Amino acid sequence: MHHRLLTGRAAIAAMVCTFALGSTSAFSAEWGAGAGVASAQKPYKDFSRDTTPLPLLYFDNQYLHFFATGAEIKLPGVTFSETQHLDFGLIGRYDGSGYEADDADILDGMAKRKSGFWGGAKAQWQNPWLTVSLDWTHDLSGNSKGQRVNLGAERRWQWGNFSLTPRVVTTWHDKKYVDYYYGVREEEARDGRPAYRGESAFSAEFGLLSVYRFNAHHSVMLDLEATRLSSEVRDSPLVDRSRKDRIFMGYMYHF
Repeated sequence: MHHRLLTGRAAIAAMVCTFALGSTSAFSAEWGAGAGVASAQKPYKDFSRDTTPLPLLYFDNQYLHFFATGAEIKLPGVTFSETQHLDFGLIGRYDGSGYEADDADILDGMAKRKSGFWGGAKAQWQNPWLTVSLDWTHDLSGNSKGQRVNLGAERRWQWGNFSLTPRVVTTWHDKKYVDYYYGVREEEARDGRPAYRGESAFSAEFGLLSVYRFNAHHSVMLDLEATRLSSEVRDSPLVDRSRKDRIFMGYMYHF
């Protein structure tokens, strides 16, 4: 599983680097590189916590933004005032959902569920009080053939070199996504694991990002995230948790 995760990140980083180096705007871009570690708990029964080291790449200019496993091609936006504007973009992100049959006893005999690369569109409204975002993405890898819609809001506070950004995100997943990752096919059913067909579902995510910047070049970050799962996911015979969570710690060097 770790190799799949790192391979996906490396592929996205290579793609973005190629695009950026070919852009004349790269001369006015912000660059950063570093490393981190992510620790995630998926909701499957007896599924061990997954801790993975990650290389980090950051790039941002007028046309492109990239960080970790997500990229955005920036489109023309609308400026209402100096403090309010509406931004649009085309986005892509690597999604690490999925499992292999030997990841947990409950998954023994299940067909492999693959991770994938997702792409879609995003709108973001920045104002003096909150940053509100709405995005739609589709599984471009064709593994789950699913879709998702995220509606989120966050607020950033700055105290000197330290910043704190809480966020809340509501996510809708269609039934293809839920059925692929949490469903049980007829041929996979066994005692204690009946067949289950997933339906579309909503989840609620709460997160907190903290960043400390030592100087113009060095910064560290800690991101905490917990997601409350819907009943359509919790009712799956593969699941015994009402939430999933992720912790990320990283270091970034800014060029």
